[in-house]
Amino acid sequence: MLKFKFEGVIENYIQLVTQYPLASAAIQFGILGTIGEFISYYIRTKKFSGFADTVHLILKIIGWALLGIIIKYGFTGMKGFVSELLSHNLLPAFFGSGVLLAFATSFFTNILFGPQMMAFHRFYDNIIERKKGFQGIQKAWFTLIWFWIPAHTVTFSLPKEYQIGLAALWSLVLGIILGLAHPKK
Repeated sequence: MLKFKFEGVIENYIQLVTQYPLASAAIQFGILGTIGEFISYYIRTKKFSGFADTVHLILKIIGWALLGIIIKYGFTGMKGFVSELLSHNLLPAFFGSGVLLAFATSFFTNILFGPQMMAFHRFYDNIIERKKGFQGIQKAWFTLIWFWIPAHTVTFSLPKEYQIGLAALWSLVLGIILGLAHPKK
């Protein structure tokens, strides 16, 4: 019987995301974001052919990988932003630690960084799907409030080494939720 040993897995993961932050963000989002999109399509249509061909699939993976890199930069920058707000007394001191710091970071990340990131995602995705402009952007922006602020409050409560991985996992979870909420074809 094949046994998988978990010892060292966490340490190896932390080492990987620490040494290669952008590459690991791209890989995690490339895999989990694409899987989330595939699952969402299957839930809505009960078909496995969520991507028209291999090129379509590769473009989706690349799009999610680029998002992973953008999100890594966004997370890092917004943590610095919140830290500076606190140091200049532009946020009450009670937002300086724990879950309230995580909430403040999530709030500003999703209100200030999220709309532009989603616009890039929607634009790129619509190019792949041969749709025009930003079709579907309003629904995407709404997820910033009802899904991403609470989800990233949890994300920013974790040590930084786990945050991008959880954010990528949240993209898979959101794909499932949206698949279940979407009318069946």
